[in-house]
Amino acid sequence: MPIVGAFMVPHPPIMLPEVGRGEEEKIRATTDAYRQVAEKIAELAPETIIISSPHSVMYADYFHVSPGKRATGDMGQFRAGQVKFNVEYDTDLVAEICAISDSYGQEKDDIKSMEIQGFPAGTMGERNPELDHGTMIPLYYIREKYKDFKIVRIGLSGLSLPMHYEMGQIIAEAVARTGVRAVYVASGDLSHKMKEDGPYGFAKEGPEYDERIMEVCGSGEFDRLLDFDETFCDKAAECGHRSFVMMAGALDGLAVTAHKLSHEATFGVGYGICTFEVGGTDENRHFLEKWRDKKKAQLEKRKQDEDPYVRLARYSLESYITMGKRITKKDIKGDKWSDMDGEMFARRAGTFVSIHKDGALRGCIGTILPTTSCIADEIMQNAISAGTNDPRFPMIKEDELPYLEMSVDVLDEPEPIDSPDQLDVKRYGVIVTHGRKRGLLLPNLDGVDSIEQQIDIARQKAGIYEGEDYSLERFEVIRHY
Repeated sequence: MPIVGAFMVPHPPIMLPEVGRGEEEKIRATTDAYRQVAEKIAELAPETIIISSPHSVMYADYFHVSPGKRATGDMGQFRAGQVKFNVEYDTDLVAEICAISDSYGQEKDDIKSMEIQGFPAGTMGERNPELDHGTMIPLYYIREKYKDFKIVRIGLSGLSLPMHYEMGQIIAEAVARTGVRAVYVASGDLSHKMKEDGPYGFAKEGPEYDERIMEVCGSGEFDRLLDFDETFCDKAAECGHRSFVMMAGALDGLAVTAHKLSHEATFGVGYGICTFEVGGTDENRHFLEKWRDKKKAQLEKRKQDEDPYVRLARYSLESYITMGKRITKKDIKGDKWSDMDGEMFARRAGTFVSIHKDGALRGCIGTILPTTSCIADEIMQNAISAGTNDPRFPMIKEDELPYLEMSVDVLDEPEPIDSPDQLDVKRYGVIVTHGRKRGLLLPNLDGVDSIEQQIDIARQKAGIYEGEDYSLERFEVIRHY
């Protein structure tokens, strides 16, 4: 049985009368819409409610599914400790989600895939078993109308939007296998940057995000959820987008009728509520598959225009991943490489190779100063390292290669500077050093808009604590696409 209904809801504590103490009246449209959601859930009479929450346990590279048989929580941190919750988890559904995640990516007819790849999701790493407010606020309103259900609570992650969609697909498959009657509740506020006098201030991306997300979810055109740029989302300071994408994945291939119930931003944070009625199958709504086909076509076209530096990095990585072979300069002779820049063989320099997939970083390794005989060797070495040895990411698999975007930065020699005033985030990269700790950040990166931010990121990468002294160097790069 597929998921029988889905709901996009916010989670502002102030909307609970015990917390708002009258202020909740200022967002009456939101509370009224929430009660409509509760009524619809009661009509569907689910055995299990799946809730994805940005305030549950969250990891950068892992989807956490809450373990155990039961969980409790209260609104004490919002001065309403009398509002208490005691819920029962659907352990069968959780176990099935974990089982599917463990075997994810295994092709039954492919001998090479006998080693199970797996999907980064499961019940490991429980830091706080208590319910979070992103889970409790939906439960507060649902319990007014309906009480006989179990829940599954799932955290978001720092992984890409397509991977959140895939997590939703795994949830849907687990629901189908167990045969449980389930609804999905995607908990998440919209932009936190809607008003100058709001608690988080204003950014122009705030209203833009809210208008766009309400249009997308209000129409049920879930493929467009994957086209939201990560930097844009960060500047809008939203918290629910990944939750909504996971919900979309849980509805993959199903006919959906969307209804926008409300949108408000009274307190400077966007609150949006939509409902999604689920019908039968709809082969036109396999959105991730269609999105990946579109991206693959775009990347194939882009590859034709890649300059020799990037072409060399890609060839080096692909040769290593597919054949286990490290190419050398003698492998890049002939007509195919006739446009290779002579500087690549005549000059030594540090290089960085950056790899992105689905709009998110997938690997980045480089050398500040040259470690090989020439730039070409430096690129070949660092391309393989970026794809296989970046400690932040698993090794790139062969089936990922068509979806990778790559760039190469060739560094000038760093020079010491006396003050941050000598930096420019668009022109200069920065190196921050304290003793043997050294952190680098390249210039002109999406989402890095100030010198302070640039230095802070480089400092954190080096493991230099706030308040420790450090020296600064700057460098310029030539970036190749």
